[in-house]
Amino acid sequence: MGTLEVEAPLNRPTPTLSTDGELDKSAAAAAAEDDDEISPIEEVRLTVPVTDDPDLPVWTFRMWVLGLLSCVLLSFLNQFFSYRKEPLIITQITVLVASLPIGRFMAAVLPTKKWSIRVPGFGVQEFSLNPGPFNIKEHVLISIFANAGSAFGNGPAYAVMIVDIIIAFYRRKISFLAGWLLIITTQVLGYGWAGILRKYVVEPAHMWWPSTLVQISLFRTLHEKEVPDNDENEDGTINKRQMSRSKFFVIALSCSFLWYLVPEYLFQTLQSISWVCWLFPHSVTAHQIGSGLFGLGIGAFTLDWSVVASFLFSPLISPFFAIANVFVGYFVIMYIVVPVSYWGLNIYNAKTFPIYSIDLFAGNGTEYDISAIVNYKFELDIDQYHKQGKIHLSTVFALAYGFGFATIASTLTHVALFYGREIYERYHASSKAKKDIHTKLMKNYKDIPSWWFYILLLVTLVVSLCLCIFLKKEIQMPIWALLFAAVLAFSFTLPISIITATTNQTPGLNIITEYIMGVIYPGKPIANVCFKVYGYMSMSQAVAFLSDFKLGHYMKIPPRSMFLVQFLGTMVAGTVNISVAWWLLHSIENICHPDKLSNSPWTCTNDHVFFDASVIWGLVGPLKIFGKEGNYKALNWFFLAGLLGPVVVWCCHKAFPKYSWIPLINLPVLLGATANMPPASALNYNSWILVGTIFNFFVFKYRKKWWQRYNYILSAALDAGVAFMAIFIYFTVGIENKNISWWGNNDPEHCDLAICPTAKGVIVDSCPVF
Repeated sequence: MGTLEVEAPLNRPTPTLSTDGELDKSAAAAAAEDDDEISPIEEVRLTVPVTDDPDLPVWTFRMWVLGLLSCVLLSFLNQFFSYRKEPLIITQITVLVASLPIGRFMAAVLPTKKWSIRVPGFGVQEFSLNPGPFNIKEHVLISIFANAGSAFGNGPAYAVMIVDIIIAFYRRKISFLAGWLLIITTQVLGYGWAGILRKYVVEPAHMWWPSTLVQISLFRTLHEKEVPDNDENEDGTINKRQMSRSKFFVIALSCSFLWYLVPEYLFQTLQSISWVCWLFPHSVTAHQIGSGLFGLGIGAFTLDWSVVASFLFSPLISPFFAIANVFVGYFVIMYIVVPVSYWGLNIYNAKTFPIYSIDLFAGNGTEYDISAIVNYKFELDIDQYHKQGKIHLSTVFALAYGFGFATIASTLTHVALFYGREIYERYHASSKAKKDIHTKLMKNYKDIPSWWFYILLLVTLVVSLCLCIFLKKEIQMPIWALLFAAVLAFSFTLPISIITATTNQTPGLNIITEYIMGVIYPGKPIANVCFKVYGYMSMSQAVAFLSDFKLGHYMKIPPRSMFLVQFLGTMVAGTVNISVAWWLLHSIENICHPDKLSNSPWTCTNDHVFFDASVIWGLVGPLKIFGKEGNYKALNWFFLAGLLGPVVVWCCHKAFPKYSWIPLINLPVLLGATANMPPASALNYNSWILVGTIFNFFVFKYRKKWWQRYNYILSAALDAGVAFMAIFIYFTVGIENKNISWWGNNDPEHCDLAICPTAKGVIVDSCPVF
């Protein structure tokens, strides 16, 4: 495939050499000035088109059908998979690739007849099922619809987990209405102030949102240059048998669909192959080292794509520099810090508990009885808590919180030191700089009236307040907590949007919000998670909303179309999320708590960690765990270490400017490499890093044309094949709970001893006593 070319603007002056060989300064200045008119950011000039066709139809029958279908499908699949042991997240990339041939097929077969419709206030409007070729703007809006279906790439709506833990873990009740309102309001609340902030972080050219350029490159690759079946090989010779992308997608999807039947149903041991456990079947230490699910995962691998792509998304769409950063951080934490902490230092009596577990434990190594410390008011029973004793965590779980603290703190200082001047200069320049070509082109479309956003914000706040007033027994959150969460989220939206728009790093508020609420309002688990979701997700949704608006800005999508698609997509996705959750929670027996011998996939790994967080931060409270009364108060030093770490790196960079590798040390990325552990396991990281390195380093370097043509398509096909086969298996044999019982299914990993403690005298069922 040839190189993607960016159209050059007309009459652009070209720098020339003077008679003495030096660059003509006037021509260079003119070229620089013209560059600024296009965009002051070079990456944007190289990627984003500088032309527009305002006559391209966007509100087409094709867009609505494919957009709504993709939104429903992704929200259904992501919610369905969220309860499974390997919660695969289907992103918009899958829809982006799959919708292209379908859209072109619809353009080829739908009738082109036009109808006239009288619309009140708009007069007579013409309508056609087929207004012409399937165009790039339709495709972008379909992708935005799909993105809403995956909660902007994060899977199902975050607030669904509140419903999950109330029903499946606390065994209490919540109404469908309360759950639906909670999901919709937390997803939409941030849109109100995000729309108001658009003029600060979307329109200015210096706010360039690097993540959008990947999507734009893919859109332009798929639309602007049709690649013929005859293409050049790597050596420049003609390959007359080059497979079309559509054919490759169908073949890869079919193979993924058929193969997933094997690890998912017929031979489940292929999900995690831990040969170290097979060599040493009676050694607890060997199982802890070799287990990919409950240990360090040394030598463990998988033949199951859902394991590869779960938690960390598809490795095929992650750039190699990101994979390399994750690998370094993962290696240091998992293979240096964890072993030293567990076997060497035995911190926090680590050997009394498993090396890796998402459960909470009592001091004697047994699983903590959470239900015993929750009273009839759904609050902490102090007497029962003192009777059972303090809560303990596995080594990996405890260190995960410590590194989470460090990641948040290091992000602040890293961004301030390495990007502070750039952010300030760009933000300052954005208020004075001339409008770039993209902002000028967007003036051809009607802007969104500000009152749309004010009304959306007001209505969402009113509904949220009604939720706190009339359904307080179900969500526990008082009015002041809602208002505090909204103010907190609003306060952080602009600075975090600026950081994301200029550095592609997005600090999260999840740990901070639950920490604050846990200190102020302890003993209320559901109030804590509700505060976290309102404070964290409304900010996160606002940033994602603005990012999508920047994508529409670059692709010249009418702003009103963008807003309506995002809003409707969010409403549809949230409704599908709660409907699927309600169906599964009330139809699958023992969901989230399956019998260990049944090997049920419905383990609710993400929800289990969310439940643990509600206990740690809400029910018991951070003061009893990370404060003076707690076992883990030393973890608070990670905040200080995170703050100072980037300062050391920055000072080294200033002291030794010749060493160009020093500023490449990105501590927020390195410290946050294992942010998904738990619930992710070593097996997920091992396989993700391996596959990502193969495709995004070796294939990209040595077979670049193949990578350009098929890489994203392969990722989409693998995700789609796994998703469709999982649904097929559930509706054919899963509902009836029909399983195949044999060696390859009865004990998938054969690392049973990995969950055992190694401290002397600790007695746990099915584990040896040392």
